[in-house]
Amino acid sequence: MIANFIDIYQQEGTRGLWRGVIPTAQRAAIVVGVELPVYDITKKHLILSGLMDDTILTHFISSFTCGLAGALASNPVDVVRTRMMNQRVLAGNTVLYKGTLDGLLHTWKNEGFFALYKGFWPNWLRLGPWNIIVSFFLHFVFSLQAIFVFNIISLSFGWCREASFLREYKPYR
Repeated sequence: MIANFIDIYQQEGTRGLWRGVIPTAQRAAIVVGVELPVYDITKKHLILSGLMDDTILTHFISSFTCGLAGALASNPVDVVRTRMMNQRVLAGNTVLYKGTLDGLLHTWKNEGFFALYKGFWPNWLRLGPWNIIVSFFLHFVFSLQAIFVFNIISLSFGWCREASFLREYKPYR
């Protein structure tokens, strides 16, 4: 691996080591900007519609749906990012993609719209379980944090009798 770093540095310089940073940051912003609202909206609609209560299944469906939305939104940028990172910028060679937008337009024009979704299934099958694990973990941690903070406050101010409902609190039914 060190030999690869040295090879890239010798042939392309420091810029070669940083190629793909901007599309990677763009992809991360797209994933977070899509997944968080989709998770909240899906969970809210499932609960408010009366189809489900606030259960593990609700979190599971919301998490998997937000993984799908994240994969749909980020896959085009992911394809261009991978292509930009794989293109070698050597002396005398022309650069195929000048940036993310240029890469998106070039790919769509030359290969069609669906070329932007190459690798979609593995991407979704990675993001779906990832979101399920993260949402369960965060829900569990925030539930414990709320119980811990409220217990500390109630003990500090002598609200022990009023805070007895916390002993019965269960984050999932």
